[in-house]
This record gives sequence, structure tokens and C-alpha cells, in this order.
Amino acid sequence: MKFDVREIRARAEKDYERAWLESAELIEKKGRFFNLQNKARPHPLQELIAEVRRALLDLGFTEVVLPILVDRREVQAQYGPEAAVILDRVFFLAGLERPDIGISRKKFQEIKRIVPDFADLKKIQGIFRRYKKGEISADDLVEVMVQELGLKEEQATAILSLFPEFKELKPVPMDLTLRSHTTAAWFGALRELQHREPLPLQLFSIGPKFRREQRLDESHLYESWTASLVIMAERMSLEDGDEVIRRVFSKLGFDEVRIVRKKTTSKYYAPQTESEIFVRHPATGEYLEVGDAGFYSPISLSNYDIAYPVFNLGIGLERMLMIRTGEKDIRALVFPYLYRPPEFSDEELAAAIKMQREPRTEAGRMIAAAIVRTAQQHADEPSPCEFLAYEGEVAGRRVIVKVVEPESNTKLIGPAGFNEIYVFEGNVIGVPPKGWEQDEFLNNVRRRGRATGIRYLDAFAALAADEIERAAERGEREVKIRVRAVKSLADINLRLDEAAQRYITSNKKKIDVRGPVFTTVVAEFPP
Repeated sequence: MKFDVREIRARAEKDYERAWLESAELIEKKGRFFNLQNKARPHPLQELIAEVRRALLDLGFTEVVLPILVDRREVQAQYGPEAAVILDRVFFLAGLERPDIGISRKKFQEIKRIVPDFADLKKIQGIFRRYKKGEISADDLVEVMVQELGLKEEQATAILSLFPEFKELKPVPMDLTLRSHTTAAWFGALRELQHREPLPLQLFSIGPKFRREQRLDESHLYESWTASLVIMAERMSLEDGDEVIRRVFSKLGFDEVRIVRKKTTSKYYAPQTESEIFVRHPATGEYLEVGDAGFYSPISLSNYDIAYPVFNLGIGLERMLMIRTGEKDIRALVFPYLYRPPEFSDEELAAAIKMQREPRTEAGRMIAAAIVRTAQQHADEPSPCEFLAYEGEVAGRRVIVKVVEPESNTKLIGPAGFNEIYVFEGNVIGVPPKGWEQDEFLNNVRRRGRATGIRYLDAFAALAADEIERAAERGEREVKIRVRAVKSLADINLRLDEAAQRYITSNKKKIDVRGPVFTTVVAEFPP
């Protein structure tokens, strides 16, 4: 069942509450129509995250979950005079200030138009006051109105829609930010953990960071993932840190690593200790930047009462994945459904071709099989002719099913009756079971194409059986199902999933299932 989205939108614009209530009718409540299919396909970024996570655990690091929300004061404590530049790239959070809601006499009359017997003015004013004071959460406001005022859910939401105060809310900035560097969360964690576990601390965390980039393009996203590790030890050198870097990347399959000291150092690192990490691309031989490392500044550490050196390494996971996959656009890597055209293999296209209608009962399936069997046995019989295919019961009624060709000078089944649907290089082709040996294209399809296992007569027989079931249920005395010259999949009771159809069209591929089938199935229901 497919929704008419234009009609739904139009009805919602006219009367949202009524359209919302009526939308319940669009959802089937009973019946078993769906079974889970095997469509497992992991995202490569999450696969890499799992690999990096296992590698760091194997190297002896402890996993930590770090907060994503960071107070701006943390950034200021870590970056010192550089904080202003860092905060310029940060997303600040905002909250909504809850409005004071007064109920005038006119507004009260509008409420009564929604709920004619409404009389609890003081009660609803009290609810709005409690909401303003934070005693009622936003998520619970409608539920409280329903419970305490005896309203229906749609009445409560309709009343709220009367107050522009709920529509004109403006965000109020807060000092909380979305972390732009995992480092911003490490300092607070290290302050606590230094007193809870013996040194050395060997910790890692994998998660997203958020940056208010000036533009989104092939190499910039607002959100990206980082594998960040820290080591706090009583004694550790820059040389030790370089060895840790090499061990980590060797574990991830990169044995050739360049560690390049930066000439300018971020203020949360100690001077001349920040390095950029480059690994050798296994295919091109190029060295590409994938990470950043260094020792945290003793000044920044002192703001958290941390008295030991801390080494940090951050690895950009999307960058590493781009190296592995050869993808040039980070957007297509992370959000392929937005930035990469869909791709279908011939196997996937073949699986997307399905019958529109099929028999629903065991008797119906037996009828479909009998129609195909009879058609195969008598396909070349000259017409006019008819052959008994099935005699038995369906839907509690006796039925006699025949395969018929009433016209003269032809055969029971037309030449294309047993054509089979193939997919070849993105094209959907109806292929004859024999003949056309000199046709190079058809021979290629037969040899290299993906057979669906669906012949024209198989699909037509399924349609006929379903129609016979329905005719029996409707109490009809006779039903006739006819197929003529086929021009499209729909002519033989087949359909192609919409996504696959779009792929074929956009890639200028073709669906060619033309051919004469010309046969009839007649079902009679004797009294």
C-alpha cells in the first residue's frame, strides 16, 4: 500500500487535527504481510570504528566514554589566549525560554469552540504556570492536559495551536558547546581518573566531534569521527610518543608512517611537541595526513590539577577510510544516500522484479501450477482449443479451470509465452527459451545475464489464480483472464521496485519485455 502524499499534505494543511486522526485508517492493524529480509549491509565507517576499537584494546588501552557537551570555560582553560579562535569554530547550544501564557476572554471562547463544554479556566492557567516554572516538562505538557482536563489528545494539541507564544519561541544561547576537539573532554576525565587508577593511564575514546566549518565540501563536514587516545605516565618522552604512534598505525595496517613536527603549536599542546601524522597510501604510494599528536601543555594540565605528562593522539577516521576506499568526497563516504547516485548490481535488479498479484491460498497456488503445467504440455496445439487444467475447490466452492485460445489459426500459447525475465548490465530483458541464436545481444544475455526464474506464463498464471480466488469469494459463476501482446512488465503481472525503476531510467537502461503471449484462462463455478 502506497500513501497519496499530496492528498495527505493537502488535508493536513486544511485541518491538521482531523487529518491526523484520519491517518490512522492508512495503517493496517491486522494481517501478516511482512517478514524480515536479509538486507544486512554495514556502513564502512562503523566497520572501521569497530576495527580501531579492537586494535586499541589489543594494545592495552582502556575504553572511556567522554561527554559530547562541553562548557566554554573548559575550552578557555585549555587553550588560553587561543580560545577565542577555537570558539569561533564551535557550535553553541541554545534553549527555549518558556513563555508566559495568558488566557483572554476571546482566547477562552476559542478554546470552547474546540471543546464546547470546557469550563476549567483556572486549571488550564495553572497548568501553563507549572509549565513556565519547569514543573511540567515539554514532553509531558499534552499528556498533563489530557489527564487533568479530561481532553482528547487532538483537543489538547488544537488548544496549544491557539497560542502564538508556542510558535514564536526564540532560542536563548547557553555556555554549553558541542565538542569540537575530543581533547576538550579529556582534561576533566583525566583530573578524576588520576586519583582512581594507578599510573600509567592508557585510555581511548571513539566518537564524533562537531565543527562550524565555513563551508561543507569534499573535505569538510560539520560532524566527523575521531579515535582519540591519551597516556598519562610518571615519565614519558616525545620519542616514546612517536613509538606509540608507530605501534598504533602498524596495528591498523600502516607500516610506513611519517611523523612531522609542526612549526606552530596549538596552545593546548606543549611547545614543539605537536606532530602531524602521515601514512603511506597502499595503492598510490602517497603520504596522506590522518592524525595529530602531542603532549598536553603543562599550563593547561595545571588548570585541572594534573601534575604528570599526558601524551595525546587523535586519528581522523573518515580520512583513514578515504585512503582505504579511494573515495575522494567525504560527503559521499559518510552520506552516500545524499551524495552518491544509487547503484544496483544485476542480482539486485533481478531481486527487485516481483509479481504484482499472487494466489493467497494453497488451492490458488495449485491452480497457478496447473495452469503453467497445462500450458507447457499443449503450448503448440492449434487453435481454437481448450484444455482442462484444474478441477477442485477454492474458497469452499467447486471450480473448473481451463486454458483456452478461442481464436483461429494460432496456437494455445503465443510465441513469447515462455520468455524468461533476465537482467543484463542494468537492462531488463525478456528472453526466449530457444531460437535467435544469431542475435549477439540475446546470446550475451543468456550467457552472462542474471536469470530471475520468472517466465511470462508463471506471472500470468499467478494473476489468473489470484483472480479465481477473488471470484470464488465474490460468488461469481465464471471469470475470464486474458493476456495479449505484452509491452510492459505490468502486462504480465510484474512490477519493479521504485528505486530500481529510477536507477534504470536515470542510467538510460531499458526494459524490453515485448512479445505476443495471447492466451486465456477461464474458471467456472458449477452450482
